[in-house]
Amino acid sequence: MKNLLFTILLFSGGFVVSAQESGKVYNKALADSLGADKYGMKSYIFVILKTGSNTTTDKDKLSLLFRRHMENIGRLAKEGKLVVAGPFKKNDKSFRGIFILNVRTVEEAKALLDTDPAIKEKVLDAEILEWYGSAALPMYLPYHGKIEEQQP
Repeated sequence: MKNLLFTILLFSGGFVVSAQESGKVYNKALADSLGADKYGMKSYIFVILKTGSNTTTDKDKLSLLFRRHMENIGRLAKEGKLVVAGPFKKNDKSFRGIFILNVRTVEEAKALLDTDPAIKEKVLDAEILEWYGSAALPMYLPYHGKIEEQQP
C-alpha cells in the first residue's frame, strides 16, 4: 500500500511540474545575454573559502583585511564576476564561506582571488572547483538589493 501511494504521489507530482512548465516561454535574447546553453545552464567556478595558514591574532590587522575582503566582494559583484558570496556558520571543517564566480576558467578565478586581501595574506585559503548551474543565477543580485535594508 505504501509503495502504491508513493507511486501515485510520484506520478501526480510529475504532472503538476509538467503543467507548470508548459506555461514557460523561452526568451532567446535573455538566454544569449546570460550565456546559457540549450538547457539554460552555464559553467561557473565554485570556491570554498577555508581557514588559512596565517593564524595572526592582531585584531587591527584582521579587521583591516576583512574590511578589504568585503570591499573586494562588492567590487567583484558590481563587475558581474561574483554572483554568490556568503559565510558558513561555525563548522568542524574549517569552511568559512563560498563564492560562485561568473568566469569560465580556473585561471580567471585565480586572478580574481588574487585581488582579495584575506586570501593574499593567507587568512583564507580557496579551494576551486568547476561548477555547472543555471545561467540565470546572476539575476538574483538585483533582487537582493531590493530586499536588503540599507545600512546607515
